[in-house]
Amino acid sequence: MRVANLTHYTNAGEADQPVEPVHRAQDLEALFAQTFAAHYNTVLCGGAEEPLYQPGAPHRIVYTRDYFRSALHEVAHWCVAGEKRRQLPDYGYWYAPDGRDAVQQQAFEQVEVRPQALELLFCEACGHPFSVSLDNLEGLSGVLGEAASRNDAFARAVASQAEVFRAQAREQRWARWVRVLRAHYTLGR
Repeated sequence: MRVANLTHYTNAGEADQPVEPVHRAQDLEALFAQTFAAHYNTVLCGGAEEPLYQPGAPHRIVYTRDYFRSALHEVAHWCVAGEKRRQLPDYGYWYAPDGRDAVQQQAFEQVEVRPQALELLFCEACGHPFSVSLDNLEGLSGVLGEAASRNDAFARAVASQAEVFRAQAREQRWARWVRVLRAHYTLGR
C-alpha cells in the first residue's frame, strides 16, 4: 500500500543533492487511514502539544505536532491496547510528567517497554532511526551515571521485547502496520 506523491526534501544549502525519501507524519496518517480506519473507526492525527488517545466516533490517536516518531509511538500504544482499553481516554493509563522519581520512572518503563518495542519495529520497517526514550529529563538529570545505566537497561528490555514480538503470530494489528510501512518505504526509495 502506498500514499501517492511522497515528497522529497533536501536540507538547506543542498538543493541539488540526491536525498532519501523524507519521513513525513502526514504520510503515516494516510497509511493508517487506508489500513485501519474502516475496520477500527480510528484516525491518526497530529498537531497537538501533547499526545492523547480519544475514544469516540471516530477514535482519535493524536500525536505531537508533526513529529514522525511521535506518530509511530502513539500507533504503538494503540496496537498494544486491547479492545476495552481502546474505549478509555489514553487507554486508561496514568502518566506522570517529566520529573518522575525512581519509583515512578520504573513504573513508566514497565508500561513503555511494549510500545517502544513496537516503535523499534516500526522504525526498522520504514528505515527511520530509533532510540529508546526514558521521557524524564528532569527526574534523572542530576545523576548522569544513573540515567545512562537506566537508559542502557531500558534499551535492552525494549530490544528483548521486540524479539518476542517478532516471534509472534503475524495477524496482529502491529504486524499488519509493519508490513504496510515496509511496503510503503521500500517502494518510496
